[in-house]
Amino acid sequence: MIAPPAWPPSWPVGYALKEYPSLDSTNEEARRLAAAGAPAPLWIRAGVQTAGRGRRGRAWEAPAGNLAATLLLRPDRPAAECAQLSFVAAIAAAEAVAQFAPRAELRVKWPNDVLADGRKIVGILLESASGAGAQPQWLAIGIGINLAQFPEGVETPAISVAALGEMAPAPRDALLCLAASFAKWYEVWRTQGFSPIRDAWLARAAHLGGRIRVRLAKEETSGVFEGIDESGALILREAGGKRRTVAAGEVFFGA
Repeated sequence: MIAPPAWPPSWPVGYALKEYPSLDSTNEEARRLAAAGAPAPLWIRAGVQTAGRGRRGRAWEAPAGNLAATLLLRPDRPAAECAQLSFVAAIAAAEAVAQFAPRAELRVKWPNDVLADGRKIVGILLESASGAGAQPQWLAIGIGINLAQFPEGVETPAISVAALGEMAPAPRDALLCLAASFAKWYEVWRTQGFSPIRDAWLARAAHLGGRIRVRLAKEETSGVFEGIDESGALILREAGGKRRTVAAGEVFFGA
């Protein structure tokens, strides 16, 4: 087991930081900076995000007091391998939240959420400069952490650090923990590949061995969640014992 960074963590060597009082979207700013030739790795944080987005184009609320940040990377790896960094981000985010909510049960939910006591506390969105078959020129890893507030009336119930009964940290302090943890796990991925990342993710996986529903582009299926494969695809045991791998979809608990 890889230990978390020492407390208090140090800002990771070689990572730059840009902070803004307000942005439309930290991922959009990463896109603009990448187009302008900004060096990477670069963290981008906004005090308020006015037009943030989650997966499938959904809005992502990022009011003051929460963390809205994006890491701009140039991994120099094929797109399929870059997609594995969503798991790196989830592990790092769970590790960071644990510093401020040590009593919460923190789990990771495929493909890229972190849950605290069964409710969503972290969302992650990866975007890149190229299609799936190419090597991306850059990768933006957007991470939102509900520190002081959380959205209500959403399909996946949410929660915040404050709602867990803990003192919400300042967003900059949360980013420091996140950046330190990500740098550690990114180095593991870069030097050792996906296998140790997969193991660490599965150790925190929500509903592993339980029944789940999976919403795909044109259908919905259900079965037992058996884990993830060597690429990060979800492994589902459907009715009748049929084993199915899912590369992209949304997971809901219960069937």
